[in-house]
Amino acid sequence: MAPIVELRNVNIYQSGNLILSNVNLTVNQGEFVYLVGKTGTGKSSLLKTLYGELLLEEGEGTVAGFNLKEMNWKKVPFLRRSLGVVFQDFQLLTDRTVHDNLKFVLKATGWTDENLMEEKINDVLDKVGLKSKGFKMPFEMSGGEQQRVDIARALLNSPKLILADEPTGNLDPETSDEIMRLLLQVSKDYNTAVIMATHDFMVIQKFNARTLKTENGKVIDNVTITN
Repeated sequence: MAPIVELRNVNIYQSGNLILSNVNLTVNQGEFVYLVGKTGTGKSSLLKTLYGELLLEEGEGTVAGFNLKEMNWKKVPFLRRSLGVVFQDFQLLTDRTVHDNLKFVLKATGWTDENLMEEKINDVLDKVGLKSKGFKMPFEMSGGEQQRVDIARALLNSPKLILADEPTGNLDPETSDEIMRLLLQVSKDYNTAVIMATHDFMVIQKFNARTLKTENGKVIDNVTITN
């Protein structure tokens, strides 16, 4: 298994403050990993480091083949094309259809061929069970459907890694289960690594996977969630 994320002796800073110290972490291709921890313990800072919003100052790190130590604002867009990011609040463009939301991302990441774009949009919508919903506006869809669109968007550039930040946070338990099954299926079918930050211990207990925890300035690997 090839490592998709590798961090060695990493210190993560936010606004000059040390948030996480001596982080050592490997996530392999196709692996599904939870990231838990109380608010303010560094979950978001770790995710931001992985997708290039926080530049790596100390330690060594690679994500999807990109050296985080060599990352700069010009290189960040190329890193992000290898990643998919799924947000809690969907962050869909409200003034355009689902189809045009996806097309906007493809154009923004360098796609130009109209036929290939249509093919890709149809493919990812089919994957998330929304093949017939491309014409809809986001406000016409349920929360679960909007989260599916968000996952479809994350799949557009065939990412090696999906970073999901509380993807079930605004959903009812039944819809949360649907989204979890979808993310696990995507991980398996595409051999894509998934790191999912969550507070939802019901989900973790129902869908068991390796769990990382941010606590006291550290990242603890393979924790057992009991509460």
